[in-house]
Amino acid sequence: MRSTLIGIFSALFFSVTFILNRAMELDGGSWVWSASFRFFFMLPILLVIVGFQKNIMPVLRHLKTHPLPWLIWSTVGFGLFYAPMTFAAAYGPGWLVAATFQLTIIAGTLLVPFLSPKSASKQKIPLRSLLISFVILLGVFLIQFTHADVVSPLSALLCIVPLILSAFAYPLGNRQMMQVVGETLNTFQRILGMTIASLPFWLLLSLYGVTTQGLPTSGQLLQTLIVALSSGIIATALFFYATERVKGDNQKLAAVEATQSGEVIFALLGELLFLNAPLPDFYSIIGILLVIIGMIFHSLQSVTRKTERQRMNTVG
Repeated sequence: MRSTLIGIFSALFFSVTFILNRAMELDGGSWVWSASFRFFFMLPILLVIVGFQKNIMPVLRHLKTHPLPWLIWSTVGFGLFYAPMTFAAAYGPGWLVAATFQLTIIAGTLLVPFLSPKSASKQKIPLRSLLISFVILLGVFLIQFTHADVVSPLSALLCIVPLILSAFAYPLGNRQMMQVVGETLNTFQRILGMTIASLPFWLLLSLYGVTTQGLPTSGQLLQTLIVALSSGIIATALFFYATERVKGDNQKLAAVEATQSGEVIFALLGELLFLNAPLPDFYSIIGILLVIIGMIFHSLQSVTRKTERQRMNTVG
C-alpha cells in the first residue's frame, strides 16, 4: 500500500509535465526545447544530489563497465519516452496527452513475459492486473469522450501515435535498467546514470532544434526548469523508488504503474485552474471514478496477495 501511495504522489508531480508542456506550446515554444532542456536542467541537479551522498563514482564506473546497455535503455526510457510526449503536446490538450499516455498501464503488463531476467523462467502476464488496467483505461477514455469534438482527426493522430511509442518506451526502459543495475545503484544514482547516458539523444535533438526552431525563450526555459524539478526529479524519483520496492512482484509492480493514471485527474484539475479548460461533464466524472476505482482495486489486490503469501508461509 505504501508503494501505491508513493506512486500516486509521483503522478501528482508528473502531471505538471502535461500542464506546462501544453502551456508552452500555446505560447509558441518548441517541443524540442521542452524535451531536451528538461534533461539538461536535471543533470546538474542530480549531480548535486548524488554528489552530496558521495555516490557519483559508482555510477560512472557502472557506465564505463556497461556502456551499451546504459546507452540503449536510457535512450528508450528517457528519450523515446519524453520526446514523443512533448511532440504530442503540440497537437492535443493536456487531458488528451495524459489520458492517452495511460496506455503505459497495459504496456507494462504486456511486457512482463519479455522482461523476465535471463536466469529466471518466463513469467506469464498477470491477467487479473490486466483486467483491472482495462477498467482504468475505460475511465481515461471516457474522460476523453466529452472533449473529442474539439480535436481534429489529424491532430488526434499526431498526438496519439507518438504517445503509443512513449507509453511502451517508459516501462521498457525503466524495467530493463532495473535488470542492468540490480542492487548496485540506488534510485537517484540510476536516474543520474540514465540522464547521462541519454545525453547524446538530447544533444542531437537540440542540434535539430537550433537549425529548425531557433533558440528557446527565457519564459520557456523557466517553465522547463519547473518541469525538470517537479517531474524530472521529484516524480521520477518517487516512481522509480516505488517500482524498486516491488520489482520482484509483477502484480504489485502493475499496481504501482497503474497509479500513474492519476496524472489524468491531476492534469484535468490543473487545466481547469490554470488554462481555463471547460468543466468536466457527466461522462468525465464517471471516467474519473473508474480511474480511482481501478487504482483502489490494484492496491487491494496487492495487499490480498501479500496476506495470502504470509498465511502460506506461516502454515508451511
